[in-house]
Amino acid sequence: MAKINRLKVVLVEKEKTSKWLADSLGKDPATISKWCTNTTQPNIETFLEIARLLKVDIKDLLVESEVNKPLMQNKLSNC
Repeated sequence: MAKINRLKVVLVEKEKTSKWLADSLGKDPATISKWCTNTTQPNIETFLEIARLLKVDIKDLLVESEVNKPLMQNKLSNC
């Protein structure tokens, strides 16, 4: 499965645990574990709630889109 979210990384950056997130959202810790390993994904509303709880922009929880990567590489090679 493709890596879609950066939840595990952001939790570490914010010094929070998956148990804290599970408790904060009222979710089973196994669900949070699946999100952190990118086995499954939360819905967009849950992503928004996670971003609010962690005080980050929702974009910080997502892996950069492949669409933008070639543009950045081309810009860098033209410098």
